Amino acid sequence: MKGNRLLPFIILGVIALFVVAGISSSLFYTVQADERAVIFYKFGSGLDKDNIIQPGFHTKAPWNDVYIYAVRETATDENMDVLDKNGLPIHVDVTVRFFPVPERIGYIHEKFNRGYVNTLIIPEARSAVRQVMGRYTAEEIYSTKRAEVENTIKSECENILSQNNVHMAALLIRSIQLPEQIRVAIQNKLQQEQEALAYQFRLDKERSEAERKRIAAEGESRANNIINNSLTDKLLKMRGIEATLELAKSPNSKIIVVGSGKDGLPMILGNN
Repeated sequence: MKGNRLLPFIILGVIALFVVAGISSSLFYTVQADERAVIFYKFGSGLDKDNIIQPGFHTKAPWNDVYIYAVRETATDENMDVLDKNGLPIHVDVTVRFFPVPERIGYIHEKFNRGYVNTLIIPEARSAVRQVMGRYTAEEIYSTKRAEVENTIKSECENILSQNNVHMAALLIRSIQLPEQIRVAIQNKLQQEQEALAYQFRLDKERSEAERKRIAAEGESRANNIINNSLTDKLLKMRGIEATLELAKSPNSKIIVVGSGKDGLPMILGNN
């Protein structure tokens, strides 16, 4: 009898268990470490933009909706054809790296929903690439100003994205493809410029060496003039006497005749 009385409660408990299991996905949710979430209250205030759900295990009312956003850095690749300053066609491959500002995903969801990559990131990136590359020639984009082009595109695109709560980490030009005849012409021109620079370097080096020799020759000439002007007869006689005295001290056999040399200088007669 007692078992019969408990049977309805057991059945109800089992049914309740199945119901809870069936709606558990509507009651519980988990936000990963690289995610954030916002809740839409259907019977309340609507989208709670400023209350950002942090990582962890959470519960909610079954009728409320949870929108989970990845806030890690993400990349998207774009292939596109653009025109340079002179109207020449260029095919470019670019990579855009970005992530939504975690504390502002409610505002992103309100304006763009979870498809913000396709409705915001990609269109703005493509537009910035076209506008910026249209200010440069194919040669500049291909060679001398590639880094400048990248930085300008990133700056202008980041300007728009930051106003929409998305941070742009980088924009990279992976490859640039020009029409074959344009590419060959640019490469030939760059090669000629390098050869001209090398030739100019050799000329400058030779000019510097010639100038060095000229300065050295002028210095030597001035030194000789100073020496010649300072060599008077009296000075020569004095130097001769000093040299004679030094030689007289050496052990070698010699004969010194004072006053018999040219200009009255001593004469030295020795065995050697």
